[in-house]
Amino acid sequence: MHQTFDAALEINLLHANQAGADHNREHFDQWGITCFNLMSSPGAGKTALLEKTLAHLHNQLKMAVIEGDMTTELDADRLRQYDVPVIAINTGRSCHLDSKMVSGGIHQLRAKYDPHTLDLVWVENVGNLVCPAEFEVGEHAKVALLSITEGEDKPLKYPIMFQEADCLLITKMDLAPYLDFDLEKLISNVKQMNPHVTIIPVSSKTEMGLDEWFTWVKNQLITNQKKTLTATV
Repeated sequence: MHQTFDAALEINLLHANQAGADHNREHFDQWGITCFNLMSSPGAGKTALLEKTLAHLHNQLKMAVIEGDMTTELDADRLRQYDVPVIAINTGRSCHLDSKMVSGGIHQLRAKYDPHTLDLVWVENVGNLVCPAEFEVGEHAKVALLSITEGEDKPLKYPIMFQEADCLLITKMDLAPYLDFDLEKLISNVKQMNPHVTIIPVSSKTEMGLDEWFTWVKNQLITNQKKTLTATV
């Protein structure tokens, strides 16, 4: 059966993107850096979570951020207040970051800072519940966020994001008393898509669940460092 032109084009784009992502990951591995790709729909709380994370881990880890947005540097400016390197990437009409864009961010970062001094690079992807999950950027783990205001059905309606996630943060839990929301139903829907994903309910406002999130981040760094050392032996 012949592929349509559009299907063939999509396969070629994903293949080229994957090659670029693998190249980015090689750079990160050479420098001893772990990279996390944060993904969610607009307004789920990625930047607020990063603010709390940068503030808490600033004295424990050397971090940088590659901040993706369609226009403006509003989120990048929020994160620069935490005294970490922040590289802003405006994607224009594109609804996601791809490996080529992140490669450009890596080169900007390397021109200004010694990457060997960094432990962790955060990639905050463009707010979109579909496209970011399909385009790897060189990350070692994907972190998805879903706010409780979005409803329990989103994992079933937009499965790719949740199938690809290594960790899912259920955000804005402080609003639960004011919403008709079923946490167990949401978790069940997520587990149908991805039975192995780590799920952490959090609130950046009240800091509920953030200690568990910080522990997950640090454990991932340890695991990735062990894998990198094993691969180089």
